[in-house]
Amino acid sequence: MQIWLITVGEPLPTDEGVSRLLRTGILADMLNKEGHTVTWWNSTFDHSKKKHRADYNLDVQYRDGYLIRMLHGCGYSSNISLKRIWDHILVANQFRQLAKSSSRPDIILCSLPTLELSQAAVSYGKRFNVPVVIDVRDLWPDLFLDYVPRIIKPIFNLFLMPMWFQARYACRGARGITASSPYFVNWGLKLAGREPGTFDKDFPFGYVSKVPTSGEIEEANNYWSKLSIDKSNGEFTLCFFGTLGAQFDLATVIESARILESKGKNVKFVICGAGDSLEDLRKMAIGLKSVVFPGWVGANEIWSLMRIADVGLAPYFNNAGFSENFPNKTIEYLSAGLPIISSLQGYFKNFLKEVPCGITYNVGDAESLADIIFELSEDKDKLLKMSHLSQNIFDQKFKAEKVYGDMIEYLKNIAK
Repeated sequence: MQIWLITVGEPLPTDEGVSRLLRTGILADMLNKEGHTVTWWNSTFDHSKKKHRADYNLDVQYRDGYLIRMLHGCGYSSNISLKRIWDHILVANQFRQLAKSSSRPDIILCSLPTLELSQAAVSYGKRFNVPVVIDVRDLWPDLFLDYVPRIIKPIFNLFLMPMWFQARYACRGARGITASSPYFVNWGLKLAGREPGTFDKDFPFGYVSKVPTSGEIEEANNYWSKLSIDKSNGEFTLCFFGTLGAQFDLATVIESARILESKGKNVKFVICGAGDSLEDLRKMAIGLKSVVFPGWVGANEIWSLMRIADVGLAPYFNNAGFSENFPNKTIEYLSAGLPIISSLQGYFKNFLKEVPCGITYNVGDAESLADIIFELSEDKDKLLKMSHLSQNIFDQKFKAEKVYGDMIEYLKNIAK
């Protein structure tokens, strides 16, 4: 099978340092190792680090039968900006031009967003009779309505009409719609204007729990020791890693740290990552010894930190993109047997009720979050039970080999 994967925003295996491959990266690797020919269309712009990998379109033959095609746009400094939309338009135009002269695939799996690439992929599929599967990652343009006051939403939605057209075009023209949760699949079906079919299916995010070498583990542990983060120091440690932007309520996390410090609680909040909110968050945390901002860290450091930490934090705002989803971050925590303290309502909150491997608090409620952290730090038996449940559910449901093995079979059936 010859397959095109179209996803921008994810790390590439060719990126500097040790990349944590996400959904498309893991799927591409597994497809290639199974003998399929993979072309991954991505961007020259690294979404997480906000820098270009190259100043021109770049093809990299990563392995035999595995080509990475990076499309050049203008880049952007803010995730919510007109420049980001312009970047997406430029990247989609590059795809249209290059796809016409490329060897025709048997199937295309395209992530939505971006809307521009999803529209371009479906248009290509119609023209050349290639089935396209749309994998819904974020509810664009629904998501943007969460960032404006309720009173002006109807007016603002008028400006989103071109985006709604793109989303509907992509979903209506897709042979199948996939996503990480049933709600996201149904969202795509609603735009498509049809009932669920054979090829409309949810696949959770899967995670590769790759163990670093003993030397890499020692190096990563030493990195954290230099920051006074160590399993043996008696601190109750909470970890977070991700893009520090508008989707996370980290201000409440910092306020809970202030409350716990004032009570003399021996805790450590390790907030890894960079983004638009980093400097503001650092200012909020001035004077707090319990909050550490290491910046971006590699896969080995993340693996090590999750084994040092007692709990993983998932402090999401409950917008359309997260409240009915099962974010990748939570599954990474589960892979290390970490209990999860989450502000997510809806789909993930219900999961924690069914599998009590974590606790839910309300966005903005620092007192409640501090109480939960205090309770878990005092109740080692409860923490241990949650940890065992986290590891067990990961092994049963979220291992990449199972999730993406099933997804590969699904794609093969459509290609046939």
